Amino acid sequence: MAEIVNLRQARKAKARDEKAKTADANRALHGTPKHLRKLAKARSDKAARDLDAHKKD
Repeated sequence: MAEIVNLRQARKAKARDEKAKTADANRALHGTPKHLRKLAKARSDKAARDLDAHKKD
């Protein structure tokens, strides 16, 4: 027999899960100190430059 599910509660639970995912992403983005964000961006930019430098025309 299937379990009876209250659709209102299921919809609210789904909304809470989505909100938690968004909050987690924002924590990762905004919770990082500025010097670490700057370092990560610099490393990413250098990796992109190095990759472009090794491409053959």
